[in-house]
Amino acid sequence: MLRKKIYALHRTLSLIIAIPVLLWAVSGFMHPLMTTIKPQVAAQKLPPLTIDSNAIGVPLPAALQRNNITAYHSVKLIHIDTNFFYQVQQEVNKSPVYLSVTNGKLLPSGDWLYAQYLARQFLEGPPAPAASSPAADASHTATPVAMVEEEEGHDCCNAATACVLNNTTGSKIANVSRLTAFDKEYKFVNRLLPVHKVSFNRPDGIRIYVETTQDRFAFAMDNWRAVFDNIFQWLHTWSWLDALGNTKLYFIIGICLLSLVTSVLGMYIFFITKTKKTNGNATLKARRNHRYTAIVGAAFTLAWSFSGAWHALEKFKTDDRNAYFVSNQFPATINIDFPRLQRIVNKPVSNFSLVKMDEQTYWRVVTINGNPHPVHAPVQSMKSMEVPVPSIMFVNTGNYSVLPNGEEKYAAWLATQFSKQPAGNIRSVTAITKFNDEYNFTDKRLPVWKVSYATADADRYFVETATGKLSVKVNDGELKEGYSFALLHKHHFMDWGGKTARDASTMIWAFFQIIMISVGLMLWWRARKKLKS
Repeated sequence: MLRKKIYALHRTLSLIIAIPVLLWAVSGFMHPLMTTIKPQVAAQKLPPLTIDSNAIGVPLPAALQRNNITAYHSVKLIHIDTNFFYQVQQEVNKSPVYLSVTNGKLLPSGDWLYAQYLARQFLEGPPAPAASSPAADASHTATPVAMVEEEEGHDCCNAATACVLNNTTGSKIANVSRLTAFDKEYKFVNRLLPVHKVSFNRPDGIRIYVETTQDRFAFAMDNWRAVFDNIFQWLHTWSWLDALGNTKLYFIIGICLLSLVTSVLGMYIFFITKTKKTNGNATLKARRNHRYTAIVGAAFTLAWSFSGAWHALEKFKTDDRNAYFVSNQFPATINIDFPRLQRIVNKPVSNFSLVKMDEQTYWRVVTINGNPHPVHAPVQSMKSMEVPVPSIMFVNTGNYSVLPNGEEKYAAWLATQFSKQPAGNIRSVTAITKFNDEYNFTDKRLPVWKVSYATADADRYFVETATGKLSVKVNDGELKEGYSFALLHKHHFMDWGGKTARDASTMIWAFFQIIMISVGLMLWWRARKKLKS
């Protein structure tokens, strides 16, 4: 009697979950293909350029005064071809303005132009300069730009605009738009905001997303990848239920739990019953096939349903990482004595910005170790991405004294602001230059600093000192869910064999799920037809 009830319950639950689980299995089978077929870009990062003292013809305060800017949130140097500008962001997350370092002029539509320049650099790489041209020499330092400005009446704003809009190499740019919120294509998993979406007029319709305030490649999408992405969103994450809000999560968790129970019941049935001889009977043969595919796939069904339910449960927690950042207002009177700064750091300087910490203001100076000549780094997958340990010096804006271990101290200070924990609770501060199991590629930002606290849950804050923003906060409890999803759902236990082995494992076991469900549905359909007849 009990056995019959278990059979009936298994059959009923199987029918309830069959289609949802089949959708998950099919889309899970497709996912490795989706991660393999992706838009090709030439670079993900701009090479650093050495700034020469002679490149800065107009002091920062003078350029700000000329454009009626009395205070600002951040400043750094950028270049469009060989033309250098102060990139000045007056408020956090607002579009920056671009002021020429040679004459202080405002570059009209500067952020719009710079987004296009970055996108083309990432998509196609830098143009090969002629060996004897001034532009080729200027690619190493900014000095020739200032010299051209003075000697030939060169207008850097016109030159930068022409460089972007009159570019005849590569594909034409079809459209540029600025995103301040995530949407269906540029999803929350991409983390970075605001960004510019630069669409190119190519058959594949490629779109490059860039973060202009960090010269950063954010994301690439083309028409083919978009098709895969939309299918995955519909079949796997069930985007068609997004309007239900958290009700969608309850539904997904319910299906996962039913799948878990159904798998356990199926395993029980397998071990308490014997396989009948088929004797040429098609139905018995189908039942036998269902039994063996099901028992082989049962362990993975349990793994997927358990990790999927836990992952969906974690979605109830609000991911508010983007709410944690520092917002400064620096007076326009702060000047940078670049020759003096250059002498103090005694290294090639590629950029600088301002930070405030403990009521003190510092120049955060980015220096170059080793070869100062620009070299484009090879394109890496997000999972394997690694960046060099940043070479940073903190120089006081008042007396130009160097703050020892300034970058590390600033990381600890940021974490203290975000966590509200006493500084004495900090256990360690570590530079993170590549993604790992704890800080994975979905967190996007590199390099960051990991600030660990001596708390009950061992809280870790990963902060990006270049932006003064929190990348992510994790603790032991959250890490367990992350490991569960990575190992049981995404088959990272196969990492020893690389992406190919991991993808093969995912596809094989997803295929087993498809076969198991298909045979089970076929058996149900035959039984239903038999009853009707």
